Amino acid sequence: MRMKRLIVAALLWAGFANAQDGPGYHQLRAEEFEGMPEFNRADVVAYTHCYIDFNYHAKSERGIYRLTAEVKLQFNRDKSWINKRKVFSTKMMDDILDHEQGHYTIAYMEQQELIRDISRTRFDANYQKEAEALFDRVHEKYRQLSADYDDDTAHMTNRNQQRSWDKYFQKRLAFMPPAEIASN
Repeated sequence: MRMKRLIVAALLWAGFANAQDGPGYHQLRAEEFEGMPEFNRADVVAYTHCYIDFNYHAKSERGIYRLTAEVKLQFNRDKSWINKRKVFSTKMMDDILDHEQGHYTIAYMEQQELIRDISRTRFDANYQKEAEALFDRVHEKYRQLSADYDDDTAHMTNRNQQRSWDKYFQKRLAFMPPAEIASN
């Protein structure tokens, strides 16, 4: 069974999650944003496009199903973009990348929670619907977190809130259980 959920973020134009790279975690770089900017969106300076590709197989043992899942976080270079016409300094580019990294980190946290939840859950014969409900519940949680992140940081323009979120992301990444603990 395969499910995909789109995770996107736009950075609105209005004038440090330097997390360590680890297995499966990726530090974004400006040159990876290869998509064409949407010039009709004058207030947007950057757009990050990620999705989670979720595949699983079920194995039954005495009426209880365990799912072996592959949960991949994909950063789509072709649909992610930065409008470089609106970037006036290296510092500004660093701030934009920092904010977009936050959206990527949220998607990474979603991926890791899905891996852990799937490995801990025992399903019944209705495992397809149960797996989809689990996926939808976790996805909605992180979709809302991403929206809250943009609201709180005013799309990065509120520097104090951005620093606060950066610290939150650093702590979450530092204390996240290794993926191999959660994998089946």
